[in-house]
Amino acid sequence: MEQKLLKSLQSCKSLRELKKTHVQILIHGLQDSDFLLPKLLTFSSELGFLDYAIWGFRISRFPNVVTYNTLIKCLVGKKHKDALRFYDQMKVSKTPPNSFTFTFLLKCFESFQALEDGKVIHSEIMKLGFCSSIFVQNTLLNFYAKCSKELNSACQVFGEMPKRDMVSWNSMIAAYMAYGETEPAIRLFNSMPERNIVTWNSVVSGLSKAGNMESAHMIFERMPERNEVSWNSMISGYVGLGNVKSARCVFDQMPEKTVFSWTAMVSGYSMIGDLELARSIFDQMPVRNVVSWNAMIAGYVHNHMFDQAFHIFSEMLVDGKCRPDQTTLISMLCACSHLGSLEHGKWINSYIKRNSFDMSIPLGNALIDMFAKCGDIENAKAVFHKMAKKCIITWTTMVSGLAVNGKCREALTLFDAMCLEGIKPDDVIFIAVLSACTHGGLVEDGKRIFNLMVEKFDLEPRIEHYGCMVDLLGRAGELEEAVRFIERMHLKPNAVIWATLLGCCKVHGNVDLLDIIIRRIMDQEPSNPSYLTLISNMSASFGHWKEALTYRVAMRMQGVEKVPGCSSIQVGNKVHEFLAKDIRHEERKDIYRVLYGLSRHLKEVCDGLLKYDDAPSHYG
Repeated sequence: MEQKLLKSLQSCKSLRELKKTHVQILIHGLQDSDFLLPKLLTFSSELGFLDYAIWGFRISRFPNVVTYNTLIKCLVGKKHKDALRFYDQMKVSKTPPNSFTFTFLLKCFESFQALEDGKVIHSEIMKLGFCSSIFVQNTLLNFYAKCSKELNSACQVFGEMPKRDMVSWNSMIAAYMAYGETEPAIRLFNSMPERNIVTWNSVVSGLSKAGNMESAHMIFERMPERNEVSWNSMISGYVGLGNVKSARCVFDQMPEKTVFSWTAMVSGYSMIGDLELARSIFDQMPVRNVVSWNAMIAGYVHNHMFDQAFHIFSEMLVDGKCRPDQTTLISMLCACSHLGSLEHGKWINSYIKRNSFDMSIPLGNALIDMFAKCGDIENAKAVFHKMAKKCIITWTTMVSGLAVNGKCREALTLFDAMCLEGIKPDDVIFIAVLSACTHGGLVEDGKRIFNLMVEKFDLEPRIEHYGCMVDLLGRAGELEEAVRFIERMHLKPNAVIWATLLGCCKVHGNVDLLDIIIRRIMDQEPSNPSYLTLISNMSASFGHWKEALTYRVAMRMQGVEKVPGCSSIQVGNKVHEFLAKDIRHEERKDIYRVLYGLSRHLKEVCDGLLKYDDAPSHYG
């Protein structure tokens, strides 16, 4: 009968089916079966009905150590406080624990970083004489290594172990490596009585992660045998340092390449900007997984090759073997943001809804950012309000999105609402809020926000915060106050601060501050082409032709050339790229005609004075 009921339990797919089988167990008087009760608890937990498992345990009359252990195991990663309570109940019922009891308890506490609860169990282990169990001691060592902020407790457990096996040595070496303490790890490695492949891999992997590829290579060459972990650790280590040439050398020597190896090389070439070789490796892959596709897509996005990112995303959908995951969609939303492609962004949003993706915080943040940067602030707000959980990045993205879409007052209101909810702002969101004040010309609000940051939230201003304030004051024409503000800064003002003020002088026609600001910029960055161009243009605009010519000549003498600004936008299926004063685009005449019309309209709205004749024709 027990075997028949076990088969029924194994076939259960829902809580209803589980309850029906449980009723049969109760009818046959097997609710305390040492064989069936642990199985009932396990299947209930695996199906996601942990509370039912706990209820099933509670109605049993004589649970033994196996049943207790099974329940505690079910609680790993779910309810660590309940695990401690059931252990206390176990003691009250005088059910003696065994080695498995303590290993399951420690794993339960490890999953919640519950160091103090683990210490309680450590004292129980010592009191009940389980210090001689290598199995328990290894679990205890691993617990301290992963839950403590330092390795003293793990080292103490290792040092006091009456016997050690290979797992003990490997665990201690892995712990040292995880904390970046490579030297004691190597000393321990060299003193080991014997080693296995796990030992060698722990050392190679640890040294690779620490960036010590010379030592990693020496250990790798000494290895009596290697597996895919060994090879992949070396490849990943070299890729992490940007040494793709050495990574390729290891990759080419690898006897059996895995998906991980191929993907690591795709990422490596993408990191150094060699997308041609990255794509070549990708195309040669015998098997790809979603991580491989993501690596290739992310490579194009990070290197601003957004058109190619869309092409490979389309290939992924057509191929159909790998379903896009959240990482894929976040990369594609980033591409949409850069291109201003609202059409594609909306399609991805609908894909997320159609395929019932969970609205994780990173995915929600990416959607808000995309909609805001594409000018659809209402959809950005809709995503923001639908998000069940938000982090500080969510609030920052929304505040910034409102500001760049001209809703500066609303951005400040949102920030104030965040503070009222008890969410502590960080230095980054203050940059977003101060930028909102700058965009909206909200001088008094900007001063209030800056003082709030320093006085209430005790955040030390960064150069970016000072830059926002100088820009805010300068745009408002409060140039003297801006200078006084710069003089009070606790950081040395950089060239960006002075250049910001210089731009404001141009807007407000202030010649008095020109010489001192130019002198400060030239002291700090005399060869910066952007600043030299700005100074030259400024001098010319104020009629200082001799000075303007001097800076132009200086640029030519130094061989300095300003890199023209570049922007891109997707219209339909084509990405259009533009440089400053571009004359290459086939529709340039129409584009400049519209641009001229917009400029004329904006100038007329601003002062109602400037009127222009026909559009200039020299762009044709």
